[in-house]
Amino acid sequence: MAIKTPYVTTDGIIELYNAHNQFQGIVLIERKNPPHGLALPGGFVDVGETCEEACKREMKEETSLDVTILRLLGVYSDPKRDPRFHTISCVYLCRAEGTPKAADDAKKLFVYKPDEIPFEKLVFDHAKIVHDYLATKD
Repeated sequence: MAIKTPYVTTDGIIELYNAHNQFQGIVLIERKNPPHGLALPGGFVDVGETCEEACKREMKEETSLDVTILRLLGVYSDPKRDPRFHTISCVYLCRAEGTPKAADDAKKLFVYKPDEIPFEKLVFDHAKIVHDYLATKD
C-alpha cells in the first residue's frame, strides 16, 4: 500500500536591507505559473535537503539573493492553502542585502514597505502569512 502525504514546501519573508543597513521592505514575486498573482518566494523541498536548505535555495533561485534565516515564522498546513494540491509550508523570516532580480519561477519582483503591500493580489494563503509576520513586528 502506497502512503499518500502532503507536499512539503518552504516560503521566505525576505527583509531586504541596503548597504547602510536601512530596511527597504519585503520581497514579493509575481508568479510565472498558475496560480498567477503575487507571492512570497518559495517552492518545494527536495528529497535529501532540509527545509532550511530548501528555503535558502529557493530564495536564491527566485530572487538572486543570498539570505540568512533569522527564525521560523510558522508552519502552514491548511489543506486548502494551495488550490492545486495539499501542501505544508515551513515559512522562514529571512534577511538579505543587495539588489534582488527575478529568476526561475518569478516573472517579476517587487519590494514593498509593510504599509504598501497589496494584500488583495497575494495568492495561496500568503496574505495570512504576511499578516502573521506583521503582527510579530509590533
